Amino acid sequence: MNTETILYIILALTTALLLALFQYVFKSKLNTTLKIILTALRTASIFGIFLLLINPKFETNTYYDQKPTLVIAADNSESIAYLEQDEKLQEVLKKLQTNPEIQKRFNIETYSFSKALQPIDSLQFINQRSNISNALKQIGEVYSNQVAPIVLLSDGNQTYGTDYSFVSNLVKQPIYPVILGDSTIYTDLSIKQLNVNRYVFLKNRFPVEIITNYNGLESVNTELKIWSGSTVIFRKPIQFDAEKTSEIISTTLSANSVGVKTYRVELTPLNQEKNMVNNSKNFGVEVIDQKTNIALVSDILHPDLGALKKSIESNEQRSVSILKPNEYLDRINDFQLVILYQPNDSFNEVLSRVSDENLNSFIITGNTTNFSLLNNLQQAFKQTITNQSEDFQPELNRNYNTFIIDNLSFEDYPPLQSEFGTIEFSVPNDVILSKSVNGIDTDQPMLSTFEIGNTKHALLSGEGIWRWRAQSFLESESFNDFDNFIGKLVQYLSSNKKRSRLNIDYKSFYNGNDDVIISAQYFNKNYEFDSTAALTLVLKNRDDDGIREVPLLLNNGNYSVDLSGISAGSYNFTIKHNTEAVAASGSFEILEYNVEQQFLNADAEKLKALANNSQGTAVFSTETDKLISNLVEDSRYVIIQKSTKNVVSLIDWKYLLGLIAISLFIEWFIRKYNGLI
Repeated sequence: MNTETILYIILALTTALLLALFQYVFKSKLNTTLKIILTALRTASIFGIFLLLINPKFETNTYYDQKPTLVIAADNSESIAYLEQDEKLQEVLKKLQTNPEIQKRFNIETYSFSKALQPIDSLQFINQRSNISNALKQIGEVYSNQVAPIVLLSDGNQTYGTDYSFVSNLVKQPIYPVILGDSTIYTDLSIKQLNVNRYVFLKNRFPVEIITNYNGLESVNTELKIWSGSTVIFRKPIQFDAEKTSEIISTTLSANSVGVKTYRVELTPLNQEKNMVNNSKNFGVEVIDQKTNIALVSDILHPDLGALKKSIESNEQRSVSILKPNEYLDRINDFQLVILYQPNDSFNEVLSRVSDENLNSFIITGNTTNFSLLNNLQQAFKQTITNQSEDFQPELNRNYNTFIIDNLSFEDYPPLQSEFGTIEFSVPNDVILSKSVNGIDTDQPMLSTFEIGNTKHALLSGEGIWRWRAQSFLESESFNDFDNFIGKLVQYLSSNKKRSRLNIDYKSFYNGNDDVIISAQYFNKNYEFDSTAALTLVLKNRDDDGIREVPLLLNNGNYSVDLSGISAGSYNFTIKHNTEAVAASGSFEILEYNVEQQFLNADAEKLKALANNSQGTAVFSTETDKLISNLVEDSRYVIIQKSTKNVVSLIDWKYLLGLIAISLFIEWFIRKYNGLI
């Protein structure tokens, strides 16, 4: 409370007292006791009113100690148990959590990670993926504004995500890896990587590339074999030594029948090998008898053309040819779908032939589109012509139900540039994306699908879709999400299958460490999405005839079930409605492969490099005491004393108001009782 406020309070008290004395003492004939009581009451009420007007405040300082945070991230993947380090990890974790010096110096936060980061509940070491990079990034984001060194309990063997060697550029906290596992280099043969296309075509030969590795000092001989069932279809002798530690083997195999074909690559093990799990690897291909050919017709050069071709051809079942309008007319019967990119005057005959021959089409409009021509040569929609362009953000329609859309978020996607004006459809259409400006939905379609008779069509109003593919990579470090979205749209448009009340989405085969997720959409008799349906998946293992029933759960507009973790093998499944006679069936295979069992020891060198780059220290699990000493003695992690300043009123106004009311009431009562009123 400052000096000025104190002076105001003294002046208010003096004024209140003088006014009370003037009324009850100066020229008053009351007895002395009554004068004193009434003067005191009047002084209290006037002074209280003045205090309300002055509202005096005073400051209080509260002091507290702020400890730095010690973040402990424990690897919960299967490789920890495979290297027999699970008990050691638990021991180190408990020692750090219960150490008195650590508890005194730090606030301890513990997490576990495998594919994803989460607070520690229980450690089971059964997860078949480990993403060290993602775990460190998330911790770095959460504690970016704090002093929070990170203790990483791991073997350093990452099996999923981007390389964590460079994560120190993004995480500003020192990282202290505790190395779990033996750093001794054992003699070992391994299949490091296998590259093969997912889809191949009947009667063709498809390439297989195998990268083999050797750890050891002696000269050794082995043989690489590729098995199809119980038959060896390829073999090659290989020699390794201390100088030659890797070899790439390339071959081609025949695709003689349609369907999923599985193979096994195997390196003949050495007598002294400790780990033979990484000597073999299964792979599969799906043999199909024809390719979907798509024509991308454009009279201009634009980055969208390359982006669309890359996205569509990310699925080997599809081939895209970029053609001029006259070139497309010469080959019109070679394609199952035509994409018309920004039709202009040269598209006159193309639009007429697409309409007359009832061909499936995908029209993309933009700044160079001739909307007058487009309005005249097709009857499905009309675009208001304003000759003005506008940037529109995409807004995803979660209720779109023609085909299954993955959980994509378009919120941060760049805008597309399109004609300013309304689009009016003369046929029923389903909106996938609508246009929005500054977060306000315009109720105008950006991307729609519609059917005319037995043909399927789509309209995208806007150019610049190449930016969407780039944004998808920035968000997920992969083009897969965007490519899958475009792939499903193209798959729908290029198919002539009739619409079903139950649509299912799955892959024909999964690698051993893939997420096995099956999605479905269910529609009522009016083909409206039913969000109250009860769907069940009946899963049958073709190898042992085991049957399992799993309910599907509604998730972001789709029904889905996660079967990740089921054993390798061949499966048939049926998704059925629990009360209606509606069902859909399929089959898939899971190839046996456990990436977490491919390691013999910890990746000590990479963990040490991570520590050095982040200004931390790497220690082995037997050196926990050294780690504790480093953390406790490091001057970067001192406890900081902070203070908070609170400004509060001298007297709560409610109590002061009550005091004024009581004093006035007593004064009135005394005056009334003594006949002064």
